[in-house]
Amino acid sequence: MPLTDQPNLIGLFVAPLNRLGVTYMVTGALAAGAYGEPRLTNDIDLVIALSEADPARLHSAFDPTAFYVPPLEVIQTERARDSHGHFNIIHNETAFKADVYLLGNDSLHRWAFARRKLVEFDGERVWMAPPEYVIVRKLQYLRDGGSTKHATDVRNMLAVLGDQLDTSALMRQLAILGLMSIWESVTTGS
Repeated sequence: MPLTDQPNLIGLFVAPLNRLGVTYMVTGALAAGAYGEPRLTNDIDLVIALSEADPARLHSAFDPTAFYVPPLEVIQTERARDSHGHFNIIHNETAFKADVYLLGNDSLHRWAFARRKLVEFDGERVWMAPPEYVIVRKLQYLRDGGSTKHATDVRNMLAVLGDQLDTSALMRQLAILGLMSIWESVTTGS
């Protein structure tokens, strides 16, 4: 499908969250592209904080004829996890999807939530994960899965952001998570 015919991921998945007033941040390839060099992606990664009442509200925010949303019980079960709660919302017509990760007790998610940024994106106000968080997650995914797209995303972000990054905060998170060697390999090209 030509780029001009692709659906707006922000309009499909973020606008309903804004209407609901759910607390979230966009991360992953979309955030990396916003901070670096955009690349084609068919999904959006979201970290969401859900209150006890939010699963039902979230479930009803997406038209079931246009979207696959997991059963309410699945969303409630994932919300109850202390960490690693996750589910997908899929746009039926295109199979574009939102990978939804829940805030839980993940200390990196919480660190990033305190530093998220409100930006204008595709005509919508969007809460974006801070670039330092995006870099840390990309390095984790590179370490765990090996896909070079994550290294490319990090290098592009570094080239565009330069000294706009909070380098000391980034280095602290990399050290905490044991990512210094992967950081060195990405930044030195070795």
